[in-house]
Amino acid sequence: MASLDTMLLIDGYNIIGAWPKLEATKAKLGLAEARQGLTEAIASYVAFQGYRTRIVFDAHYQQQAAHCEQITAELELYFTDAGQTADSHIEWVCAQARHTITPYKRIIVATSDRDHRLTVTGYGAEWMSAQQLIQRVALSTHRIRDRAQQAKGRSRRTLAATIDPVVQQKLNQLRFGYPP
Repeated sequence: MASLDTMLLIDGYNIIGAWPKLEATKAKLGLAEARQGLTEAIASYVAFQGYRTRIVFDAHYQQQAAHCEQITAELELYFTDAGQTADSHIEWVCAQARHTITPYKRIIVATSDRDHRLTVTGYGAEWMSAQQLIQRVALSTHRIRDRAQQAKGRSRRTLAATIDPVVQQKLNQLRFGYPP
């Protein structure tokens, strides 16, 4: 598991467009639901990985100032200013990280935009394609379920977990000398 010294920047609409499930959600229920689906999937992934993460969305037909929404301790959503693209914001973050002291040893950018990939890797960031991100999210979801099943299985392995509660009570009475 990685530590919080890694920043993952995600080009939100690019990933939604490349993720068949989210693209179907967008077509059926709208962009807001697709954003919510992406946010939920990424929240579990980054909690498992230990990455600080910013999902960046273009202002997309809105005339509002840029703003950030903190979702969890590790995850935030960033909506750009009207007229600013997610690409330009992500590139700016990468450029700032290259020229200033930051708490992040690694910056990973998730996008399938080729030009964007070339720019951010030029700033020293690592690149992850949309397909790689989708696969890693699926793998982490699988691992989280496996760990939960293992933990559940371990709790059932004790003798006390297999004994009827009435029998447990009687055994405790014998053990601690309680009157029946």
